[in-house]
Amino acid sequence: MTERHETEERVAGGPLGKLAGEAKEALGSALGKEELAREGRLQKVQADEEAEAARRAEEVAETEAEAELAAERTETEAERRELEADLARDAAEEAIERESERAKREADERAREASAAETVADAVDPEEGR
Repeated sequence: MTERHETEERVAGGPLGKLAGEAKEALGSALGKEELAREGRLQKVQADEEAEAARRAEEVAETEAEAELAAERTETEAERRELEADLARDAAEEAIERESERAKREADERAREASAAETVADAVDPEEGR
């Protein structure tokens, strides 16, 4: 094994890892131990990269959430338009039905009036209807 592999260790990430890296780098530089200083620099870079990766993952999650929300809004809007169309169709059908019922009542009333007029005419002159 080389000396480098013997001194490798798992480095801590995050803010503490960065702080530990800075401390290792400073201590290594002060003591003239280039390997320790190098390890500290690598640990700082790793901590920075992990923070950047976490930030990007958070941005991706936020973008995905926004896209999902936009899709839900689009779906909700489509459902709203469909319900409005259904309501308009129902209202039109009800209006047609009311108009049909009104026309039927008027026709029935005219038929009754005509029948009543014929009955009166027959009562006045029973021979004329024949």
